Amino acid sequence: MRRKDREVTDPERIEQIIADSHCCRIGFDDDGEVYIVPLSFGYARGADDSYMFYFHGAAKGRKIDLIRKNPRVGFELDTNYELHPSDVASECTAAFQSVIGTGTVSFVTEPEEKREGLLRIMRHYTGKDDWTFPEKMFETVCVFKLVTDKLTCKLHL
Repeated sequence: MRRKDREVTDPERIEQIIADSHCCRIGFDDDGEVYIVPLSFGYARGADDSYMFYFHGAAKGRKIDLIRKNPRVGFELDTNYELHPSDVASECTAAFQSVIGTGTVSFVTEPEEKREGLLRIMRHYTGKDDWTFPEKMFETVCVFKLVTDKLTCKLHL
């Protein structure tokens, strides 16, 4: 990271920035064309400070095809963006907090992990843990996860 003064390395602070984010954007390589998808997400932090991000969606489409073709992806989350305007163009700046990284996406097929992934998504957006899901839904919903292998966090306040 070029601006070391803006780098965040504290795991608790990184997790708070992730918790404050509302969208995770995943970038796929589609034969040299970048395909970026904004997604709702849930997450879990591993013992080694890696993360698993959970997503859900239809079981068909370009995103699903790309996961099958090449599961290596980049991702980005951001929060607390605020423009600080100025009458002088070179003095305009913005406050932000962001997390970027890379990892591997895989499909979640085991029913308990699928349920756990969906619970984490619901917990992230509602703060509640007591969700139930119709069993029929498990036949149609696709749950997939991104396991990070590289993650950096930056803030500018």
